Amino acid sequence: FGFQSIKLKGGALSPETEVDCILALREAFGGDTPLRLDPNAIWSVDTAIHWGKKMEGVLEYYEDPTRGQENMAKVRNALSIPLATNMCTTSFGDLPGSISHGSEDIILADHHYWGGLRASVELGRICSTFHRGLSMHSNSHVGISLAAMTHLAAAVPNLTYAVDTHYPWQSEEVIKGGRLPIEDGALAVPTGAGLGVELDREALERLHQNYLR
Repeated sequence: FGFQSIKLKGGALSPETEVDCILALREAFGGDTPLRLDPNAIWSVDTAIHWGKKMEGVLEYYEDPTRGQENMAKVRNALSIPLATNMCTTSFGDLPGSISHGSEDIILADHHYWGGLRASVELGRICSTFHRGLSMHSNSHVGISLAAMTHLAAAVPNLTYAVDTHYPWQSEEVIKGGRLPIEDGALAVPTGAGLGVELDREALERLHQNYLR
């Protein structure tokens, strides 16, 4: 797919094993490939700091190593690695706490729970005002959501970190024409009315029957 950044989804094996994986990725891909680790907020503050020290100078960012804004701020203050989140700051109501605690450097937005496309553009402006980096979180999604995500990414000028996607893992689609092509690590903004994609109702019905079964 030509991706230039690599994220390890952690929180499944021991912290030592996952940090060893990051160091092995660094060795395999070299120091110019941005690496990210996401323990999914299951580590304690002490664990996050201890293992984070071993990844200073290696990670592009450390995503949600522990849970909650106050705990994230403790980790952030102890390390020289930027912290990112899509778990401790997930709504506009969370932003005052984020800013007062200094809980993260990068917000990984998701238009599904930040209130849609226009609201997510406004989040970009707030991040710019308070010197937060901005990227986008991805969960498993099919073409309608991915098209919306792509339009949003193109519309936010300060989205300066490569966005996440789980799309390569999926084999089926619900839009006409099948899977959207990723080339050289990038996805072209769909053209046409609306989001630029059209629902394939037969494909949707097949997947619905899979769900029912």
